[in-house]
Amino acid sequence: MKGKIFQQRTYLNLISAIILVVGLGGAALIYQRAVNLTYGAWGYGDVDGKIYPIMPGDSKMYRHNLEVYGGKLNIMMDDFSRWFAGLWQGKSLAFIVGGTAILISFGLFYRANYLIPRLKSKATSEDQQDETG
Repeated sequence: MKGKIFQQRTYLNLISAIILVVGLGGAALIYQRAVNLTYGAWGYGDVDGKIYPIMPGDSKMYRHNLEVYGGKLNIMMDDFSRWFAGLWQGKSLAFIVGGTAILISFGLFYRANYLIPRLKSKATSEDQQDETG
């Protein structure tokens, strides 16, 4: 029984380490190669020699029309959908991939080092009860 639990701990720790290394490596690669492009820009404006994209959410007329047709909730939902769509592009995607890798790796590490020893102690106590009883 001890050998089986030891193998489970070893495999879970190994998988946890692999997920952490691959996830953080992938996140670093995504972050390095990411270019924050502005999708959905209506045009570009020139301010002090720098060119900036003009997004629909920056236009007072666009926001006014949203409010007329759907009220304040429509404006909030439009802002939320633009924010949520932006999470899956560019450098913010790298942070999401890295954070997810850390969470999954920590979950497996916790399972291997804290939950499996509990099973081990239960198994040894059952073995002792069988020998005495």
